[in-house]
Amino acid sequence: MSQQASTAEPPYDPVESSSMTLMEHLKELRLRLMWMSGALIVGTLVAMIFTWQVVEIINRPLGGAVPQVIGPTDAISVFFKVALATGAALAMPVIMYQLIAFVAPGLYPHERRNLLIILPGIMVLFVTGVVFAYFIMLPPAIGFLQRFGGEQLRTDWTAPLYIGFVTRVTFWIGAAFQMPLVIAFLARAGITSGPSLLRYWRHSIVIVSIAAAIITPTIDPINMTIVMMPLIGLYFLSVGIAYLVYRPRVPRDFSEEPFVKDDE
Repeated sequence: MSQQASTAEPPYDPVESSSMTLMEHLKELRLRLMWMSGALIVGTLVAMIFTWQVVEIINRPLGGAVPQVIGPTDAISVFFKVALATGAALAMPVIMYQLIAFVAPGLYPHERRNLLIILPGIMVLFVTGVVFAYFIMLPPAIGFLQRFGGEQLRTDWTAPLYIGFVTRVTFWIGAAFQMPLVIAFLARAGITSGPSLLRYWRHSIVIVSIAAAIITPTIDPINMTIVMMPLIGLYFLSVGIAYLVYRPRVPRDFSEEPFVKDDE
């Protein structure tokens, strides 16, 4: 006879179970990657409809100047690079959901709910970071780069380099703006806490400084500070959130979870 799960517990699902075999995990990962790849392809195809409008928006910080193309295939390369980046942004909700669905079986039910709750917030903060980078950080950075050569050098940038620079900066700033929600989830799950984060605030500032130096397109302290200040503010905001939502993590007892044992 099969041992039945308690009526108070949800039925056993071998896909959602944390006791999946290695092969089952690999199959599950393959399925999630297929969904993410499909979403990226669809998003890129949709983005191709308005890619040149996106390129026009990217060029606006140049103040009316237009980056040049040198090679015969540079324009095509720029088109597909922008389409892919825009398609990735459009596919981000599906990609994030598939990542959450893959790690969810190893979490408590309330942790799974928390992941689904913060999913819209992750997208909102990502867009907020992109807007901050585009409107606040990029204009002074690009202005500095344009004036740096003075009269000795002519500023005549190529489109592939300029487009790659803008997309890289906006993406990483958008990713950094998701820090509070990520820390909030980890604190709620008992993985980290406010005191533990605050204990290493000096180390965190050093890490933020290194990250700002990598993200910042210039070497001047003004633009680096423009990147550092919001990142430091986000870190201490995350510490405060961790203090508020932290809950000690109780070791998970798999022996009490419902299961079905097939008859031999």
